[in-house]
Amino acid sequence: MIEVKNVTKSFDDGRTVLHDVSAKFYSGKTNLIIGQSGSGKTVLMKCIVGLMRPEQGEILYDGRDYLSMSPDQVKNLRKEIGMLFQGSALFDSETVLGNVMFPLLMFTDMTPAERKERAEFCLERVNLKGADHKYPAEISGGMQKRVAIARAIALNPKYLFCDEPNSGLDPKTSIVIDELLSDITHEYGMTTIINTHDMNSVLGIGENIVFINKGYRDWVGDKNKIFRTSNEALNEFVFATKLFQEVKDYIISHSGEHDGQ
Repeated sequence: MIEVKNVTKSFDDGRTVLHDVSAKFYSGKTNLIIGQSGSGKTVLMKCIVGLMRPEQGEILYDGRDYLSMSPDQVKNLRKEIGMLFQGSALFDSETVLGNVMFPLLMFTDMTPAERKERAEFCLERVNLKGADHKYPAEISGGMQKRVAIARAIALNPKYLFCDEPNSGLDPKTSIVIDELLSDITHEYGMTTIINTHDMNSVLGIGENIVFINKGYRDWVGDKNKIFRTSNEALNEFVFATKLFQEVKDYIISHSGEHDGQ
């Protein structure tokens, strides 16, 4: 589990981007951070993963305060972290297999044969068996994303961070990526944190959802509670389209209850 306690972050121009934010992200669950552009959700993820340092607060990885760690402790923690970047961030000059083997080369003492075996296992886990020797330019965007997921889990991480994993993908492929992330999260018991604005992801795999609004943690719940929330800002964000509003109206009219959150 990752726990954020009373985190405040400001920029050099004096703007406070995060105001005393606290949240819990659970192991074995898909934890989503959502919010409008400029809400602070990306800054929150950057603080959690260590790309930004907040002025105050605590960031606890299973009870270990990241902000109090020594450089050696930080280095060891990074071996427990997997990252899935928005644009996949694959190396164009490396094969699919070479991309997945990269973190194993950087952070382990595995032999070349062991690295190859582990990388092939990860590729098979994301249903890319046989694509080893292709280059990123030779495969689709959805396949590139799956290669990036294979690379992110190569080190068997305890914590997986995903930045807009469905960016640039068609709806059908996005569902495949969502289901894959959900499956590996449950299979390996990882603490997976996904930064997203994709409402299909929210309604599909949102087991623990943290809504950031104007730098504040404004709501916490799951994909079922989000349909019945009375939070106006969250309603405006989630049900901005007519379709989602109709879905919400239908569910409320057939449930006969409202949880008032």
